[in-house]
Amino acid sequence: MDPAPQNPTQPATQPASGRPGKIPERRPELGGNQAFRLAHRISDGFNSFRIRLARRWDFVPRTIAYQGYGSTSRVRVLGRVLMTQKPLPGSKAEQEAKNATQNVRGWRAFTGVPLQFADVEITIGDVVTRVQADRGGLVDTEVDVQLSPGWHTATLQAEGTEPAEALIHVIAPDVKFGIVSDIDDTVMVTALPRPFLALWNTFVLSERARMATPGMAVLLDRLTIEHPDAPVIYLSTGPWNAAPTLARFLGRNMYPSGPLLLTDWGLTQDRWFRSGQDHKHRNLERLSKEFPDMRWLLIGDNGQHDEAIYSGFASENPDKVAAIAIRQLSVSESVFAGGHSEDGDHTASKVPWIYSPDGAGMAKQLGMLDLL
Repeated sequence: MDPAPQNPTQPATQPASGRPGKIPERRPELGGNQAFRLAHRISDGFNSFRIRLARRWDFVPRTIAYQGYGSTSRVRVLGRVLMTQKPLPGSKAEQEAKNATQNVRGWRAFTGVPLQFADVEITIGDVVTRVQADRGGLVDTEVDVQLSPGWHTATLQAEGTEPAEALIHVIAPDVKFGIVSDIDDTVMVTALPRPFLALWNTFVLSERARMATPGMAVLLDRLTIEHPDAPVIYLSTGPWNAAPTLARFLGRNMYPSGPLLLTDWGLTQDRWFRSGQDHKHRNLERLSKEFPDMRWLLIGDNGQHDEAIYSGFASENPDKVAAIAIRQLSVSESVFAGGHSEDGDHTASKVPWIYSPDGAGMAKQLGMLDLL
């Protein structure tokens, strides 16, 4: 869903109310013309039908908490409320879910049904806040809370669900270096620009069959050793449905822990289709405002729009970009990708650019820039 806060935080002294699966009456105002509003009504009606069907199939409401981040005075909390199928008690599926060892086909990540506009209670220490999930069941909000630097826990709970806990990385005010990395074709080989193969990778392929990009896990691990307090943020145009799969992939392949900033497909409050480029650009701008003294290493690939997005951000904020590292796709990976540059001309840029097909090549060049 859209990464900007969807719901102003409100203090809560009572548990979140409202029957899970029932769409409350208070909905955000819709923009657009009559056809656009009709499309939203049809979408809401279809989602309500899916909820009724899910109940018939014994799906249960579930709150999912995603890793967040923030400063010592304000943190960003992410989560989602869905109807999902609960594994049978004592089954192999339940054990795998508890141990995070699932080997899941991609399409299963899209079987959950979002509970629109559900009330969610967020607890961080002694601070309790109530927010409302958006149209896709997503919670993406900020909470004002005084926390020490390091790792903390946020608990999210919607009515009728078990509480879900997520880690929150609180970044110290004196940290001046951070890492933003794309996922698809940057840390994970997905060949996303190729439509049919992308559909196969997303919906059919077992998640354990996905491959890590050579050398990238080692590169990010070395960067976090060199800069132990640096936040690592994974910024992708992938859907929120894939967040658990991506988190398991990153953990399995020894990538540093970090929040996922994803988006979703479909209608927004004011437009027909979500823009992946806009999603990335707005999150970069947001990070620059949340951490005004931070200089970011931006890591992406040349298969889609990372070069243009990072170039635009760097030209507007040269003092906030330490370097831009672009993974070069192979000839086979770049087929149908719309073409890609080998080593784009950035001689006029105030920010250093590096190009390499793998993490080892990036590491060598980052060493020459004294970043590694």
